[in-house]
Amino acid sequence: MNRRRAIATIMTASAVLSISGRGGAAPGAFEVTRTDAEWKAMLSDLEYKVMRKEGTERAFTSPLHDLKTAGTYHCRGCDLALYSSQHKFDSGTGWPSFWQAVDDQAIGTKRDWKLVIPRTECHCARCGSHLGHIFDDGPQPTGKRHCINGVSLVFKPA
Repeated sequence: MNRRRAIATIMTASAVLSISGRGGAAPGAFEVTRTDAEWKAMLSDLEYKVMRKEGTERAFTSPLHDLKTAGTYHCRGCDLALYSSQHKFDSGTGWPSFWQAVDDQAIGTKRDWKLVIPRTECHCARCGSHLGHIFDDGPQPTGKRHCINGVSLVFKPA
């Protein structure tokens, strides 16, 4: 099985677990808070599933995956600038990938045990919306791969 198919299979399994009700937005107090009804009113069903219930969009479905335009990727939930196009790379996984965030304070993390192996989940530090996961197989200089659900982001051209 090639790397793309293996990663897509793992991420699909993660999405199934999240849909089953085990997921939820990152815990804690955030600067931007909304009721569940407010989140549901402002987000599509898929955006809500990913951002508030820690789901995963299908690989290679985000229009942001192949985007190469200069600009900044913001949180769909609160408009916080999260990632720069300068830090984006093609990871071959099917999701927009970045080797670092625009600011260390923009991204929060927590340990994710939804699969057999632990992963590092990342979320927006301002509103707690689930973004994706951070892995240790990215390019230098960080060696990190922020594997991000495109539905969690809004792109703003430079």
